[in-house]
Amino acid sequence: MSNLLLDITTATIDWSRAQFALTAIYHWLFVPLTLGLAVIMGIVETCYYRTKKRFWKDAAKFWQTLFGINFAMGVATGIILEFEFGTNWSNYSWFVGDIFGAPLAIEGIVAFFMESTFVAVMFFGWKKVSPGFHLASTWLTGLGATISAWWILVANAWMQYPIGQTFNPDTMRFEMTSFVDVALSPFAVSKFTHTVTSAWIIGALFTVGVSCWYLLKNREHKLAVESIKIASIVGLVASLLTALTGDESAYTVAKTQPMKLAAMEALYNGGHDQSLTAVAWVSPFGQADYANEQEPPFKVGVPYALSFLATRDFHGYVPGVNDIIKGYTDHSGQKQPSLKEKIARGQTAIKALQQYRGGDKSPKVRQAVADNIQYFGYGYVKNADQVVPNIPINFWAFRVMVGLGVLFILFFLVVGHVSWRRNIADPKWRWLFITAIVLVPLGYICSESGWIVAELGRQPWTIQDMLPTWAAVSDIGSSSVILTFFIFLALFTTMLVVEINILFKQIRKGMEAPQA
Repeated sequence: MSNLLLDITTATIDWSRAQFALTAIYHWLFVPLTLGLAVIMGIVETCYYRTKKRFWKDAAKFWQTLFGINFAMGVATGIILEFEFGTNWSNYSWFVGDIFGAPLAIEGIVAFFMESTFVAVMFFGWKKVSPGFHLASTWLTGLGATISAWWILVANAWMQYPIGQTFNPDTMRFEMTSFVDVALSPFAVSKFTHTVTSAWIIGALFTVGVSCWYLLKNREHKLAVESIKIASIVGLVASLLTALTGDESAYTVAKTQPMKLAAMEALYNGGHDQSLTAVAWVSPFGQADYANEQEPPFKVGVPYALSFLATRDFHGYVPGVNDIIKGYTDHSGQKQPSLKEKIARGQTAIKALQQYRGGDKSPKVRQAVADNIQYFGYGYVKNADQVVPNIPINFWAFRVMVGLGVLFILFFLVVGHVSWRRNIADPKWRWLFITAIVLVPLGYICSESGWIVAELGRQPWTIQDMLPTWAAVSDIGSSSVILTFFIFLALFTTMLVVEINILFKQIRKGMEAPQA
């Protein structure tokens, strides 16, 4: 692998990263609405099953139609995303394909098959199956989408916190030793719960936004009012769950990816009794401030909150960027090696592997590989700048995510109170209708900000500590990556415009059947 790196240009690495980021961002525009609307349409059809009223059947069909439009677009971008592992990241796929491929295979064989089977019954089985079976199909469609998300997030979580594997020097690959450890790692569980509950927020925001548009246009009153009631409860519960799971997610990050947490907080020099930053001025061009040890000005924080979030102890020790580079003793008393030590151990691992491949398979060489393989990726690192993620982007993206999350809690409290206790169809709530529509795109911005923190926060690693991006990329010409980048940009943008256009047409059309 070390020889291969000599032929890979910086342009290839940068454009491969850009292409994957482009595909992932567009894909995530479709996925959360699929997961969120699955809950809404399931509840609406449950109301029909319990009451047998025609209105609820028509409402279920309406929301299922919007779900179907979005579902089709999400499938297309997701398939392309998985293919890019083989085309643009072949070193990565070869190195860890035995592990990373397993959850993706299960997702495709089991979860996606389940989705596609029951979604057909949901759309075409109204007159062909019993109401109970149809209701089950609707919920199973949503469950299939959620299970699909589970396995994809398991794969992503393993990249962030590799566990349940061992390195085989004979094949030069990581191989799975415990499927349970991979599938049920703490990082996977926290990532799944946080991601899925945040997707429910987007589904609720979308439902309230569409319903409020109807109220602004003085039409579909019953559909709008009843949908807002349901979505306000889903949104409030989801917002509170997202806050709780976000806290657990941050705790997991603090234990497994301390550099990411330090970047999120722009914490250059850590210590005990750390405050959680609420407001600070972190310059968009202030990446080098950590080296100069210039703490962000105008910093206002919540006393002891960061220590508690990271260690569950108000006086716990939280390392900053410089502490991680220099080496530190963590909250549990375990000494963490410095970057210099990690680089040395990574280089030892590379050298031992070269000796092994050259024919020296002595116990000494085998032990050198086993003892240092966890720092293999550091053997390709030259300086500290390469292992510090972009601090300004992570700092601001995290605050956008949290700030909007708090706003959504307040919004669902207000819209829930008005819809359940007042007459929300009254024109005096026009300001609330407009607010609801504006919050729909903000929901996507909040969700994408979370993914920016998750992925840019772990840079430069494709696999935490084991494989940096420049060692994972395929040896292909940058011109071909640039060409496909712009092809995908045009394709995905067209797909997004088409979806939005179809969604708007369907929304303007409203419920086809008469309300009864």
